[in-house]
Amino acid sequence: MARRLLVHTRTADYRHASIPAGVEALRALGGFEVDHTEDPASFERPLDGYAAVVFLSTSGEVLTPAGRTRLAAYVEAGGGFVGVHAAACTEYDWPYYGELLGARFARHPAHQPGTVVVEDADHPATRHLPAAWDFTDEWYDFRTNPRGAVRVLARADESSYEGGGMGADHPLVWCRDQGAGRVFYTALGHAAEAYADPHFRTHLEGALAWSSAGPATERPHG
Repeated sequence: MARRLLVHTRTADYRHASIPAGVEALRALGGFEVDHTEDPASFERPLDGYAAVVFLSTSGEVLTPAGRTRLAAYVEAGGGFVGVHAAACTEYDWPYYGELLGARFARHPAHQPGTVVVEDADHPATRHLPAAWDFTDEWYDFRTNPRGAVRVLARADESSYEGGGMGADHPLVWCRDQGAGRVFYTALGHAAEAYADPHFRTHLEGALAWSSAGPATERPHG
């Protein structure tokens, strides 16, 4: 029997037009049954039947207080969490979520080509990528640099695009442990075209494989 994902795409702020393409890509990966929701009440019910929870370009406050409690308990007990792109623009009023994800969105320049530099190829989400991966995205800047609190897997090369605001050390993809849970975040995935890119699909597939592997056994490092 295929394992299940709960994919949440509720938006209370900016809504990405790429959300349908993202949901379809997750369904197409195989290996998981995808329960797609925009109903915050979905998080007020038990989550332990899910291999992982995915926040796919959510924005604003997307959970109820009861949903926040359920999600935190799920992750702390060993559940997987994957945040994609605007997941970093989510739940600003919930301090735990900022800790869970590792950093919060600050700003981005124009959508444009740039280069992702893979720092850690010993991870299912990055081991298939070239050391310098040319991609087109929004190149999110974050309010804080998460390095040191997370395992950085890839960073943005700000010399490859216009308008970067974090400098030479610009984490873009990372993972970390939260309690017994595994948390993964990728800042990529702004446009629908991203979800048709074979490298990006394999990137997501690796993120899901890692985050859904059960209670975390490795500790974060930078």
